[in-house]
Amino acid sequence: MEVILLERVAKLGQMGETVNVRPGFARNFLLARGKALRATEGNKKHFETQRAQLEARNLDRKKEASAVAEKLDGQTFVLIRQSGESGVLYGSVSTRDLAEVVTKDGFSVERGQFTLNQPIKTLGLHTIPVVLHPEVDVKITVNVARSPEEAERQARGESVTEREAFNLDDLGLEVGMALADAGEGADDRN
Repeated sequence: MEVILLERVAKLGQMGETVNVRPGFARNFLLARGKALRATEGNKKHFETQRAQLEARNLDRKKEASAVAEKLDGQTFVLIRQSGESGVLYGSVSTRDLAEVVTKDGFSVERGQFTLNQPIKTLGLHTIPVVLHPEVDVKITVNVARSPEEAERQARGESVTEREAFNLDDLGLEVGMALADAGEGADDRN
C-alpha cells in the first residue's frame, strides 16, 4: 500500500515522501497515528496545500523535543524493586514504570518514547534510549535497586549482588570449635 508520510518515520522516509508499505503496518500504525495518508490523487493535492503548515508544526515539535533533550540527556533515575539474592527481579521494569519515574521528576515523556529491546529483569544500571522526536533522541540511565542505600552503592560502582565471601580458614575454625563443643557435651552424658 502506498502512503504519503506526514512526518519523518525512522527506517522508512522523510516527510512528504510516498513510500510502499505493508497494508497492516499502514492501517494499524501509520494511518491510525496520523503519521501518513493514503497515496491517492486527492490526498497528494491536499498534502501539497498543507505542506507548509505541516513543516512548521514539525519544526515546533522538534524545538520542544530539543529543549527537553538538553535537560534529560544523561539523567539517572532510581527505581526501587524487590528481587532475589542473585539480583533477578521478581517482576520486570516496563516502559510504563520508566514513564512514571521520569514524569515524576518533571519531564513530559510518554511510555511509547522509550526503546526497550528486552525487559529489564535485573538489578543494576541500565542505559535506555528515549526518542523524543523522530529526529531527537537521548539516553538516560535507570538505577534499579532494592533500596535507596543500595542505589547509592550501585551509583558508586559497587556490586550489590555479590555474596560475602567467607574465609575458609575462619570457617574451618568455627566448624572445628562447634564439633569440639558438641564432643564435650557427649562426654558429659556418658
